[in-house]
Amino acid sequence: MINKLYRFIFPQAHPADIKRKYNLPDSITLNVELTKDNWFVAESPDVPGLFTQARSQEELLDMVNDAVLTYYNVPKREADYVYDRLNIGDQVVRYHAQLKTA
Repeated sequence: MINKLYRFIFPQAHPADIKRKYNLPDSITLNVELTKDNWFVAESPDVPGLFTQARSQEELLDMVNDAVLTYYNVPKREADYVYDRLNIGDQVVRYHAQLKTA
């Protein structure tokens, strides 16, 4: 509920605008591994120091977006995501934002 109210006050900027404004790459390469205790761990050779983990592929996409936005110092009020899909082998995980972009 709080996130919906927050996004009502500060609408999500369009991902392409965020990428241009903060000089984010159009896409990033991730090395994704599944640990013995079933965590997805992602690391990017394109973005030194970018590392995150999650319990599911969908959560991993959220975590990657959060890590990238944090890495590039994108204010939270501007965006929740910039990448709308994650390709893992032959699977595609898509970002399903509940709120529409401005």
